[in-house]
Amino acid sequence: MARMNIVLPAMGEGVIEATINKWLVAEGATVKEDDPLIEVATDKVDSEVPAPAAGTIVSLMATEGSVVRIGEIIAILENSYDPQPGEVQKVSKEVERIRETIEESKREKNEQENDSHDLKSRTPSGKFLSPLVRSIAANEGISYSELDNIAGTGMDGRITKDDVSRLISLKQKAKEEIESASSVKNSSHANDAIKRESSGNGDEIIEMDRVRKLIAEHMVMSKRTSPHVTSFIDADVTRLVRWRNSVKDKFLAAEGQKLTLTPIFIDVAARALHEFPMINISVDGNNIIRKKNINIGMATALPDGNLIVPVIRNANEKSLTGLARSVNDLAERARNNKLKPDEITGGTFTITNFGSYNNLAGTPIINQPQAAILGTGAVRKMPAVIETPDGDVIAIRNIMILSLSYDHRVIDGALAGKFLNRIKDILENYTADDI
Repeated sequence: MARMNIVLPAMGEGVIEATINKWLVAEGATVKEDDPLIEVATDKVDSEVPAPAAGTIVSLMATEGSVVRIGEIIAILENSYDPQPGEVQKVSKEVERIRETIEESKREKNEQENDSHDLKSRTPSGKFLSPLVRSIAANEGISYSELDNIAGTGMDGRITKDDVSRLISLKQKAKEEIESASSVKNSSHANDAIKRESSGNGDEIIEMDRVRKLIAEHMVMSKRTSPHVTSFIDADVTRLVRWRNSVKDKFLAAEGQKLTLTPIFIDVAARALHEFPMINISVDGNNIIRKKNINIGMATALPDGNLIVPVIRNANEKSLTGLARSVNDLAERARNNKLKPDEITGGTFTITNFGSYNNLAGTPIINQPQAAILGTGAVRKMPAVIETPDGDVIAIRNIMILSLSYDHRVIDGALAGKFLNRIKDILENYTADDI
């Protein structure tokens, strides 16, 4: 019988740790390969960690509620299976991926130590300061006298990262109170009054869940970061609607997949982004990063009312059939909370479909650190003027409104207008070679 250490796998770009939410198995349980073992939460998404092989769970090494770093052992599995060379290679790749994540964490730690190299390691009264604490203090402008006044919560009274973070929070709060004294003076009384009134008249007070808090913070951060501008255009998609209606039953029979408008929108956006690469960008300080890959996120509503944005990578390299498969798969797993962390990261452009709820248009908020987001409205039958050789006529056409919100720091109206007009042009003359 061989024993295998089950480690916390890499959980996506920039994620170095996760919180253990709930074990789905107990010690002594028999599991199959890919059976869910544990629910974990990161600052990006909740997800499950599957069993890497079949066997018996000998020991659970991580407790519920604890924080575990990528690469740490969370359980021990016992099995009698002799892995094949190809599977060994697969495991080796995962180990290498975890090793790269750990090395990145080490590099960040070395950078922090370098930043704090020239700073004193002790306060005037002799309290020891770790390189991490010194680095944070230097970046936040915290003096040694302020550090000396902190009652450390670490071993032997040592000042920890959390101690410094609390000091920073207190200083920020004090600053905000000074800057907005007139409004803050009455805010707590107002909030208390609102709560009393709400509880008194039957209103329900609902605390945001963790995901909603993260969404709220991300939305506010995006509006603070980017000066948003939204441009609109309408598109006559009559030919597209007729074509889809003529092939959707055939597509379902051949592929076992529904052909919705979403993969078509993604295909169109990918083509346009290929032609306008300066839309497929992000901002890093004073630098513009033009992305090599076209990774399109699709905003997806969850059953609990929250929102998640799974990403289709290299969308410009996929056929419409491939996009339809990816869209249906990601949407289904998103609704069942089965997405992997790396499937919601790395997006370079996002599409949100207001038409799903029969809305005509909207002004979407940019999904940072991207620079633009496309909103698609409902397709409606409307009277429209059509130019013919015999003159203009009024006909019933399928019309939809497209909206593009963009970061005006790096995308001007002319570029955004050309890009949006190209989206319209591709939609109105859409063809798919693989169907």
